[in-house]
Amino acid sequence: MNIGKKRIVVALGGNALGRTPEEQISRVRSVAEKITDLVQEGHEVIIGHGNGPQVGMINSAIEFAEQNGLDTPHIPLAECDAMTQGYIGYHLQQALNRSFVKRGITKTVVSVVTQVLVDPDDPAFQNPTKPIGNFYTEEQAKALQKESGAVYMEDAGRGWRRVVPSPEPRSIVELHAIRKMVQSGIVVIAAGGGGIPVILSERGYYKGVDAVVDKDKSAARLAVELKADMLIILTAVEQIYIYFNTPEQEALSTVSIEDARRYIREGQFKKGSMLPKVEAALSFVTALPDREALVTRAETLEDALLGRTGTRIFSEPWEKSYEPAEFESLPEGFQADGEE
Repeated sequence: MNIGKKRIVVALGGNALGRTPEEQISRVRSVAEKITDLVQEGHEVIIGHGNGPQVGMINSAIEFAEQNGLDTPHIPLAECDAMTQGYIGYHLQQALNRSFVKRGITKTVVSVVTQVLVDPDDPAFQNPTKPIGNFYTEEQAKALQKESGAVYMEDAGRGWRRVVPSPEPRSIVELHAIRKMVQSGIVVIAAGGGGIPVILSERGYYKGVDAVVDKDKSAARLAVELKADMLIILTAVEQIYIYFNTPEQEALSTVSIEDARRYIREGQFKKGSMLPKVEAALSFVTALPDREALVTRAETLEDALLGRTGTRIFSEPWEKSYEPAEFESLPEGFQADGEE
């Protein structure tokens, strides 16, 4: 596998990471081998990850303890997001270090507790759609909703889950530090779980809010702001499909920007499932010239990079030249907070 040296942002799905520490350790070791392949070939790799099951697990455990007289204080969802960044980031660091040692790679892996700026007036706060936590039957979900007041919705035919606000990421607060680490050759894990959502207060400081930012959209934002060459979204399916789970189901190998937008208008992709992945890919390839987004499973990544499977969305070529080793000024509208 040789695709030329690139700067690559890899987004790992939270559902692919496991529901218990033991399961997650096992799964991240497998994913780490695929990422190590990229590092060994000389690519600059930045890793983002989801946290839907994990943040739901932590939030549910805390709420249970709080409601059952175990003297547990209420912990906001933003703090639960931060916990998952440490928990998942630690496992990824361990797995990557293990893989690097086996192959004689001396690179350092660092997890950055990452905040993502969101708009307090984002309509997502009035319309929660981001699934977190366990799957339930419709009957169980309605009982939980009545008991707790939380909102539950059906999730892409897989069962019912709690949903929370998922505002759009506007900028990566720690971008400057992440950029310096990438430039120095460090493998960076950043914007885990989509990042800890924060708003800018009237006094000029950041304040966490109860929400979960979609990890694919944050990874796409990070890819744009770092001038990445490629965005890889690893998920539960090998390719993007239209007419999914119907007799007319069709796998897509290459999708134009125009067709991707048309499929979204047609409602081909489910909210909380494939839709944010396609939207994230589009936000990346429409922001920068000569870029590529790839959606596939971790297990089929090597074949996908060789064009044998997976789904690719390409940006239109621009006339200006681009050197991936340089961080140029960002396009208008993509200036990060605190950037030098």
